[in-house]
Amino acid sequence: SEMCIRDSSAGHAFNRAYTPLLKKLNLTYPQYILLTVLWDEDQQSVGALCNHMTLDSGTVTPLLKRLEVLGHVERKRSEKDERRVIISLTETGRALQAHAGDITRCIVDATGLDLQTLDELVETIQVLRDNLTEPSKRD
Repeated sequence: SEMCIRDSSAGHAFNRAYTPLLKKLNLTYPQYILLTVLWDEDQQSVGALCNHMTLDSGTVTPLLKRLEVLGHVERKRSEKDERRVIISLTETGRALQAHAGDITRCIVDATGLDLQTLDELVETIQVLRDNLTEPSKRD
């Protein structure tokens, strides 16, 4: 549909805006988003990260493995529950947060919207996504 096409082209424009900055950091956008979740709250289970990102573990686990190879996160079994894997930032993973402002500024500049409008837009998109993925909430 036309809506999907418009949404897709907006996504491509976004990609062009922040890709050069992320390339310098050797990160993909999904890896960067995962890091932002950990910067908000470190030491989370894989399940909690999947919930935050609304992605399944089959998608999140490869991202985590790559971030571990890059030296940005550590994966450890929970001492309380062997089945749970806890993800923690390393020093280098924490240090990357210093670049977050530049990336945000770049995205804000690319959209031509102020930060408040952009925040509201993101919230609206999250509500829309939640409504689309959990129809039972509307019953």
